[in-house]
This record gives sequence, structure tokens and C-alpha cells, in this order.
Amino acid sequence: MSDYQLTRNMFGQLVLTTPTGVVYADVVPVRAFALSAPDEGLALVDRHGRELWWLTRLAECAPPVRLLIEEALAERDFMPEILAIRKVSTYATPSRWQVETDRGSTTLTLKSEDDIRRLKFDDQSNGLLIADSHGLQFLIRDRTRLDRASQHFLSRFL
Repeated sequence: MSDYQLTRNMFGQLVLTTPTGVVYADVVPVRAFALSAPDEGLALVDRHGRELWWLTRLAECAPPVRLLIEEALAERDFMPEILAIRKVSTYATPSRWQVETDRGSTTLTLKSEDDIRRLKFDDQSNGLLIADSHGLQFLIRDRTRLDRASQHFLSRFL
């Protein structure tokens, strides 16, 4: 793996140099399992989505390369985690939700109950992924750990 080199150019883009010396500018890291195994199965792809380098585990990379990939992933992956649901406008959809997230308070619009997807973490299926009307994804890692009011609001939509 050390044969690959990863740097940033003066525009802040990731640049990958392969063992054969081919240079690809503006590469992007993509997780295969972003929620269930975020540090396993990553690909660096070119601007056309072609895989250039497959990484089985992020931990196997040299620290400077790992840092560059983690920074790029943090820029790309924005998924606030819902900590509490404070209010819902109606139990019919579309519905506006006032929520507390790990990034502060916000309001989201749930278009349909189909925009709530169940997730499985560590053999437990208590996680939820909620897409708002603008396509932003909100995560609830374990709905059983939410306060009683939040669980009540959720139960009306599940």
C-alpha cells in the first residue's frame, strides 16, 4: 500500500500517484459501508467515479495518508445525529420536525414515512436514517436511547 502516494494540490484537491507513476488529480474517498463499517472498505475514485485504489481498512494506511482521507471524508460526509425530537407539526406527512442534533437545533421536513429507514448496528436494529425534503440525511443511532417524548413522536411515524 505504501506504493501509492496521496497529497493535496494547491487547490486543496486530493492527488493520487499510483505505483506506476500515473497521477490523478481531484480524487475522492468513498465509503462502501458508511454507517455500519465506516473505517472498512474505502475506495479512492476519480472524478468519473472510477475506482483507482481500494483500501480494505483505513487503519492500514500510513498516518499522513489516513489523515488526508479522514479530512476529505469529513468534508464530504455531513450527517447530523438526532439527539431529541422537540416538536412535530402534524402526524401526517409532510411534517415539520424541530430536532436537537449533535450540531445544534434545526428543523427538518419529512415528506413521507418512507423517508425513515431502519438501520442495523452491532446486531441491533434500533437505528434510523431520516431523509428530509432537501435530501439531507439525519441519523438516530439507537431510538431506544431517546427521551420518552422523542420516542412517542417517532412511534407515530414508524
